[in-house]
Amino acid sequence: MSNATIYDVAGAAGVSLATVSRVLNNPEKVKEETRQRVLKVIKELGYRPNVIARGLASRKTTTVGIVISDVTRASVAEMLGGISDIAHNYKYSIKLFTIREDMDVIDILKDIIAEQVDGILYLNDELSTNRVEEVEKIFIDNQIPFVFANVVYDDEKVPMVSIDYEKAGYEITKLMIDDDRKDIYLLSTARRYSVNDKKEAGYTRAMLEAGLQPRIFRTSGDTNINRQHFNAFFSDKKVDGAIGVRDSIAVSFMNIARDRKVDVPGKLEIAGFQNTKYALLSRPTLTSIDVPVYDIGAVSMRLLTKLMSSNDVDNIRIILPHYIVKRESTKI
Repeated sequence: MSNATIYDVAGAAGVSLATVSRVLNNPEKVKEETRQRVLKVIKELGYRPNVIARGLASRKTTTVGIVISDVTRASVAEMLGGISDIAHNYKYSIKLFTIREDMDVIDILKDIIAEQVDGILYLNDELSTNRVEEVEKIFIDNQIPFVFANVVYDDEKVPMVSIDYEKAGYEITKLMIDDDRKDIYLLSTARRYSVNDKKEAGYTRAMLEAGLQPRIFRTSGDTNINRQHFNAFFSDKKVDGAIGVRDSIAVSFMNIARDRKVDVPGKLEIAGFQNTKYALLSRPTLTSIDVPVYDIGAVSMRLLTKLMSSNDVDNIRIILPHYIVKRESTKI
């Protein structure tokens, strides 16, 4: 029996993996010349589609790749719940791939595409704009249907499901300004991510409109690291408002503030982003921007199913609503 893979067929025929898959499953969607070339290589190599590929042909089982950065994050876990529920309804199976900070994103994505996934949901929001462009190019070059889930990217041709992070950053900052807070800091990450860039843009716009100086303090999402940064922060800075780009960062900051006997929310109002379990478990409870991460996962999966089926889609860029959940860490 031949050990040839779909990757071997694609390479020998000079086409993408997606094209080989279409020749096997939807041949009417492939040009006659290309189809015959691929079929000739399949015969020469003795390639036989595996069980997963046969499942794709029957549409009873489709495998979707889910790319994440950190499965331990509360928001990621909730988003996976939305994806999983829709995948179950459509009888799709999913493969989970983790790309950590120390990994080469492009090399890993090439390996994922070689896994014969029929489409990809990209959940990794910890990417710079340049990196997002590189990821997009990999998907397009290999003709793999994809959706960016909670990944902000301004290209109107790219499928994306998210909220308006710039608007959210503006709104939460404006509320603190309206409560007469003037020394408001945005607690962001040292590494630049496209999502956080949008939050920073909204915060900065609100501060400048009010004639206030924007103050962005960069730290780490790792509590062991940011606690040290926050201890040093309080030694020389005047602050009466703080917004964390993640709930976990905001709660870590609030814990240090309370250790130093700072009155929250009397002297210092604090808010976060995403409205995760940390916001409810903190004391005082944390005001937070509610990002509907479960819905982002579910809607992204529905959109991907349409793209994988080559259905016409009126809107490939879906912005879901957000709102501010007011709790004890602010007086707004």
